[in-house]
Amino acid sequence: MKIYRKPFASEPLFPFQFVYRDKKSPERELPDHLHDQYEFFYVYTGKATFFIDQKLYDIKAGDLLLVPGNSIHRSFQDAQDPVTSTAVFFAPSFVSVDDIGESYSSLRCFDLARKRKRYRLELDKPLRLATEEAMERMREELENKAVGYRHAVNLLLQQWLLLINRHMNSLLEDDGDESGIGPQWMKDVLHYIAAHPASDLGLAALAKQASVTGAHFSRVFKQITGMNVTDYVNAKRVVLAKEQLLASDDNVSLIAERCGFESLPHFHRVFKKLTGTTPASYRRG
Repeated sequence: MKIYRKPFASEPLFPFQFVYRDKKSPERELPDHLHDQYEFFYVYTGKATFFIDQKLYDIKAGDLLLVPGNSIHRSFQDAQDPVTSTAVFFAPSFVSVDDIGESYSSLRCFDLARKRKRYRLELDKPLRLATEEAMERMREELENKAVGYRHAVNLLLQQWLLLINRHMNSLLEDDGDESGIGPQWMKDVLHYIAAHPASDLGLAALAKQASVTGAHFSRVFKQITGMNVTDYVNAKRVVLAKEQLLASDDNVSLIAERCGFESLPHFHRVFKKLTGTTPASYRRG
């Protein structure tokens, strides 16, 4: 199964998109996908299961999902009670601030979510109200397009991010596991895949590690992630390769080997299939 790469039509100088109070349906949900932009997904009503990176979450009203760029994710809507949600997409450059003498980053909440593997926030009532007000005001600015509306949207997003970052800081002492979905052996396997991309991550090897049959492993893996093993592993390896292509000057063949691809042609083929471009072109930007 191909991992879908969500396209964005936002302008380079205004890398922001907004899907306000969208009533979801199982039929309209995207398959497993990723995108460069960062995403907030806020739930007003309804129920769903949300898969991101290596975890599944049962989500409900008042939940906020933080989806860092290039994270594999999808939602599975409840057929009887699908969610109504607002999704906010933006590029990191949209919230970057020049150094003003304080070690603060607007993206800190996403960095913490990725580091701690905790992508869901259950908002208390004051923060839910503040979130819904911020969403409504952004919608008004985008709809009315008064003078300075883009600056207004940016300021509203920055102010709301500050609230979320402060809330995240208050939770730093809580290191509990939110997932609670799926057997422990599957959670262990997902963590193993992330930590050992260059290892043998084929179905047989992973099933042996989990001490279950290949058929059972494949069935549970598909049920939990919505993907087969090969597609999931390839997507994880490509995400890691993208990070290394931008963060280092190492040659492409070394990065391919480090990320677990069997050969350079195989790396090029999988990378192009999932991203629509070659590793060299992606690095050049």
